[in-house]
Amino acid sequence: MKHKGGIYLNISSPERQITDQMASQVTLPGTAGRFTVLPGHAPIISSLTEGNIEYLEGEKRLSVHIRSGFVEVQGDTVSACVEI
Repeated sequence: MKHKGGIYLNISSPERQITDQMASQVTLPGTAGRFTVLPGHAPIISSLTEGNIEYLEGEKRLSVHIRSGFVEVQGDTVSACVEI
């Protein structure tokens, strides 16, 4: 689904919802290397390794440190299930 104004970012862990918001870009620590998702990104499923998920909310750069996880990118939606 296309989201007006950017990327819908949902990060959750088995314990809790971490973030659920719009972002203009998201950078993730993929097991094959870091990658950045911008609006219109191709669909992808990737495993994640320890590192920071970084995202831009307006002018603010925010990050969440994770130990591992998985991410799905589909139609301007980034859904990550992570261990923190």
